Amino acid sequence: MEKILVAMSGGVDSSVTAAMMVDAGYDVTGITMRLGAPDTIEVEPERPNCCSLEGIEDARRVATQLGIPFYGVNYEDAFREQIIDYFVEEYLIGRTPSPCMVCNRELKFGRLLDLAKTLECDAIATGHYARVEQHPETGRYLLRKARDVSKDQSYFLAGLTQEQLRCAMMPLGEYTKTEVRDLARKYQLRTAEKIESQELCFVADTNYRRFLQDRVPEKIHGGDIIDEEGNVLGKHDGVPFYTVGQRRGLGIAVGKPLYVTQLNAAEKTVVVGESDALLEDTMHVERINLIAIEKLTEPIRAHVKIRSRDDGGPATISPISDTEAVVKFDEPRRAITPGQATVFYDGEYVLGGGWIVDARDTTVGGVCNPDLPS
Repeated sequence: MEKILVAMSGGVDSSVTAAMMVDAGYDVTGITMRLGAPDTIEVEPERPNCCSLEGIEDARRVATQLGIPFYGVNYEDAFREQIIDYFVEEYLIGRTPSPCMVCNRELKFGRLLDLAKTLECDAIATGHYARVEQHPETGRYLLRKARDVSKDQSYFLAGLTQEQLRCAMMPLGEYTKTEVRDLARKYQLRTAEKIESQELCFVADTNYRRFLQDRVPEKIHGGDIIDEEGNVLGKHDGVPFYTVGQRRGLGIAVGKPLYVTQLNAAEKTVVVGESDALLEDTMHVERINLIAIEKLTEPIRAHVKIRSRDDGGPATISPISDTEAVVKFDEPRRAITPGQATVFYDGEYVLGGGWIVDARDTTVGGVCNPDLPS
């Protein structure tokens, strides 16, 4: 019998995942990461999150209901250093972070996977909405979008390595959210009607500006809001409180809509411009992780997303090195944002992904397509 470690957050998705693993006959152990209480205010009862004590207790109760062993592991230090500190530092240097990407690679499929191996488990199962497959010819492990496109989380998993994907089980990828709720009721799980948790689990009220001000007030300084010619239009309270594409909250009136187009933390300036100034057709990407293919040796075509809720667009990806590339879109994209993750798709399959450095004009060449299963 295969031994499976199930990551349990106390939500309905991970609870159903654990129940499905038990139902399928696996030797299941439940595990919850205790990440501490990194915020300064209490979590709102109507907005549960996986970092709360309530979430840990719900996970424990579901494990008891399923009759499986359950453990909590304290990753508070790792979470603070690898997720919260990263989140804060990115904003301080004028970049917009993507903490869920980092958490998945470093903690959920990093630290927990190491623990699973220590416990002699064969795999780790999570409640993510995505699918993992193995290519029948190359043997590479592939990441595929979930059947429920509205819940698909493949974007946030594009940083996983081949070893992490090899040991990953994501059974919910074949189900819709409605079907998962129905399964929770079938298994009579106490979390069946529990509402969705928030995306930024460590920011209790989803107000990241308040979170930054609470943690590093001494590092946040005001400065000038300027146009693209350098003319001062107003003042701001701190570069970390802004992101590329932002329109609201600028506090300036010039008779036309203006948007944040650039952030310069060194000079403490927020640059604004009209809507067209946000359109770019090229970006520089670094720290690329490839999934469906082993290496980028020549330009390839892909459907590229520049943020999690982006529909994406067709583009050509041209390698600069093993971990860097220039991406040129067929049509200009709006608000390409430094610090955000970008993910490359071929249909439902993730080719890979990386991190946006900046938007710039570069000429790129020919194309090719990897051979993926249909």
